[in-house]
Amino acid sequence: MKPTVGIPRALLYYEFFPLWNTFLKSLGVSTCVSPCTNKRILANGLKNSVDEACLPIKLAMGHVIELCGKVDYIFLPRIVSVAPREYICPKFLGFPDMVRNAVPNVPKLIDANIDLYHPRSKAQKNLHEIGKLFCSNPMRINRAHKTACQSLISYKKLLQENILPEAAMEIMACKEIVFKNKHSKYDSNGPTIALIGHSYNIYDQHISMDIIGRLKKLGVNVVTAETLPEEIVRQGATILPKKLFWTLGQQSIGSAIHYLSDPAISGIILVSSFGCGPDALTGELIERYIHRTRTIPFLKLTLDEHTGEAGVITRLEAFLDMVYWKAG
Repeated sequence: MKPTVGIPRALLYYEFFPLWNTFLKSLGVSTCVSPCTNKRILANGLKNSVDEACLPIKLAMGHVIELCGKVDYIFLPRIVSVAPREYICPKFLGFPDMVRNAVPNVPKLIDANIDLYHPRSKAQKNLHEIGKLFCSNPMRINRAHKTACQSLISYKKLLQENILPEAAMEIMACKEIVFKNKHSKYDSNGPTIALIGHSYNIYDQHISMDIIGRLKKLGVNVVTAETLPEEIVRQGATILPKKLFWTLGQQSIGSAIHYLSDPAISGIILVSSFGCGPDALTGELIERYIHRTRTIPFLKLTLDEHTGEAGVITRLEAFLDMVYWKAG
C-alpha cells in the first residue's frame, strides 16, 4: 500500500506545491492536501499556537491539525534558505518543532532541511534526503527531481500569465502544461492595481477576505509579484543601498518598485501580517519609497485573526474611490 503524505495548504504551498507534489508522486507516494482555509482550521491553529506566532504560522498549525489521522506523514520541510545568501523567516525554520510540541499524536514529520544559503548548495541534494524515505534507487530519485523542477517551471509560467495559483494547479493537474494565452492578462478595461504581499496571505481567500476576488468584482485588474519573472523582481530590489537578505521581503520590495515605475498601474495595495518582523521593515521601506517618488493611491492592509470583513471592504472601496478620482 502506498504511503500517504499530507501537505498543508499554508506557508510556501502557493510557491512550491507543484515541485513537492510532483516529486513525491514520481516516487510512488500518494499526497493529500489539507482543504481550503475555513473557520474551523483557523480556530484550531489559534488554539494550539503560542500568542507570539504570526497569523500565517497559526494558520499553518491549523492545516497540520486538519491532516492528523488522515495521512502517514506530514510534509514540513525545515526551509532555511531558497536562494544564495538569503534566508526565509526564522519562524518557518522552527515550525516543525512547534508542531511536535503543540500537536499530540501528530504523524511522522518530513522535516528535512532545505538550505541553499551557500552558493554551492544544491536543491537536488536536499530533496534527495526526502526521497530516500520512500525510494532506495538514486537514479529514480534524480529523475523525480528533474521532473519536479520542470513542473515548477511550468507552474511559474502560468502564474506569469496572471493565472491564480489554484487555477494554475488545476491546469497542470489536467496535463495542460503548455498553456497558450489567447486573451489579455487583464479581465476588464478598469484600472490595474498591484497587490503586493506574500503568497500565503493574498492567495488564501479566508484570511485575505478574498481580496483578489473582491477587486475583480469591482472591475479592477490585479497583478502580483508572481506575475513578474524573478529577474525583474530582483532588479527592482537593487534600488536598496544594501541587499535585503529576507527572500520574501526582497520579493515584496522588488515587485513594488517595478510596479511603481509602470504608468499602467493605477494604485498599490500592500498586504502584511500583524506580528511579522520582516514585514514591518519592508512595509515601511515600500511606503516611504512610494511617498518620495510617485503620487499614487496606496493602501496598507495588516491582517490578523481579528481582522473584520466589513473593515476590509470599507477600506477597499475608499481606496478605489481615490483611484477613480485620480484617473479623472
